[in-house]
Amino acid sequence: MGLLERLNEDMKQAMKNKEKEKLSVIRMLKASLQNEAIKLKKDVLTEEEELTILSREVKQRKDSLQEFKDAGREDLVEKIQTELTFVNIYMPEQLSDEELDLIVKETIQEVNASSRADIGKVMNSIMPKVKGKADGATVNKKVQQHLS
Repeated sequence: MGLLERLNEDMKQAMKNKEKEKLSVIRMLKASLQNEAIKLKKDVLTEEEELTILSREVKQRKDSLQEFKDAGREDLVEKIQTELTFVNIYMPEQLSDEELDLIVKETIQEVNASSRADIGKVMNSIMPKVKGKADGATVNKKVQQHLS
């Protein structure tokens, strides 16, 4: 079952269960997917394109969450945390620290990186491998740790 079909099924269920927050998030995700399909002039998005959109939605919410925390807006922090929980349901399982460390080490060896100057080269090689399974900022920190 594709992501759009899964969202449609979950939307129907959320309507039946009168889950307003979940329904709202599902509608936002569907709109993002449909807008991207229109932008790319496609009827159906690939799994990778869907993953890119989901990752973008998670990143936007994490950024908003941090801004709201800094501003002391606890009402909005709670709302964004709820949205983030629902969006994460559709994300692939995240890599553990150990799995991410292993991938970082392997990638550093693959590209023959030896110093912090090679971080960009490592990041370009590693991000397609961990797309949707690890946050870019976390990956960057791990790469920096291993190259320092």
